[in-house]
Amino acid sequence: MRDQLLGREPKDFDVATDAHPEQVRELFRNCRLIGRRFRLAHVRFHDEIIEVATFRGPSAVIEAVLDEDEEGEDVDPVEEAGPIADDNVYGTVEEDALRRDFTINALYYNIEDFSVVDYASGMADLEAGMLRLIGDPATRYREDPVRMLRAVRFAAKLGFRIHPDSEAPIFELAPLLGDIPPARLFEEVLKLFHGGCALATFEQLRHYGLFSSLFPLTEESLEHEEGGFPLTFVARALKNTDDRVNAGQPVTPAFLFAALLWEPLRERAALLQANGTPKMEALQRAADEVIAEQVQHIAFPRRFSVQAREIWNLQPRLEERRGKRVQSLIDHPRFRAAYDFLVLRSESGEGGAEAADWWTRYQESDEAGRSGMAQENAGGRGERRGERGPRRPRGRGGPRGEGGQRSEGGQREGSQPPVDVQPGRGGPVTAPPRAEGGAGNGEAGGESRPKRRRRRGRRGGRQARTEAPHPDTT
Repeated sequence: MRDQLLGREPKDFDVATDAHPEQVRELFRNCRLIGRRFRLAHVRFHDEIIEVATFRGPSAVIEAVLDEDEEGEDVDPVEEAGPIADDNVYGTVEEDALRRDFTINALYYNIEDFSVVDYASGMADLEAGMLRLIGDPATRYREDPVRMLRAVRFAAKLGFRIHPDSEAPIFELAPLLGDIPPARLFEEVLKLFHGGCALATFEQLRHYGLFSSLFPLTEESLEHEEGGFPLTFVARALKNTDDRVNAGQPVTPAFLFAALLWEPLRERAALLQANGTPKMEALQRAADEVIAEQVQHIAFPRRFSVQAREIWNLQPRLEERRGKRVQSLIDHPRFRAAYDFLVLRSESGEGGAEAADWWTRYQESDEAGRSGMAQENAGGRGERRGERGPRRPRGRGGPRGEGGQRSEGGQREGSQPPVDVQPGRGGPVTAPPRAEGGAGNGEAGGESRPKRRRRRGRRGGRQARTEAPHPDTT
């Protein structure tokens, strides 16, 4: 109801009922129950899934804490409540409204008379552009610290202001995000940065101290800005994501994580290179370290970490445009993402502007133009090699000069002629010198007869060993 009242296209509608999940499953054979902490019923309707929730009542833990407080005991409900482990306490629609997180989310549409039912003054906050938590903000944040992320997401998405009473506890309770399972935070991060307002969300997350609980390595790198580059790069990457989402173009979590973790990766790789590690090896080792530390906070699936690695590893390769490597890079499945990444790096002042411009012109050229650009790079490399002189021939024959090098016959000057040892013949036999112009590989010349002689010698040697003793033993 919130989005529809604001004139936005609703993403979906949540169905709420007083029927318990088990009762819903009895009514619909194509129903499946999900969730443990928050039991829901998924009813399949053609190709869609309708999510049905049962009205929730007050948490048993909160009620117990408040009862103790009413008896006069010195109990702090904020400290005693803590996170909700089981939210399957059912109640009425009025109780369900007060269990919602924000007032603007506690609006109900009654299908009997087509009216909007407001139990928490959500309409007034909606008109005022105010985001307000229902109940005591500190208690609600301790019940579920993810509500702090939701507050930032709704404020950035709707352009609302967080009420001062709901805003103040965030600065103190932001470290509670460390208690949330990393797998759940992955889903929340996608909602934060893939909703079309990633840049505004990023700025508010840093303002409230929430970003450091999600990406501590990136936050540490942003605190050591060098000429404004780190913040500029992250901001440009998030702005690029917003443009693609708002234009209806696809986005991938791999590019998002590659951009957010690029600066920590770059710092680690530079440190490894300073200690003598080769460039590509340093980049890969740095990627291993950064990803291993990041997944302790946000557990993104392996398929996205592999794609992020490919985007990182393609960066130095895109700056080396030589010959046939150009086409192999174009055919790489991660080329487009790596190219966009390179353009963002060049725009933020990191470097690679020449390579980004070259790849842009290459993609805009026709087949003949691409071939010419690739040959131009290959030709330039060959000219530099030509300045050093031609390579020495690797053939066995041919003159090489003096000083023990090969002579016209292919034998080094001043060296002894080759010796052919024939077992059973009483000693070594000196092979005759090659004839001038002789060729190997079975061609006519001085090479063929020694081969036949060696084969006859080996056969003769075997016979000699079996028929007579060696001369030295007689």
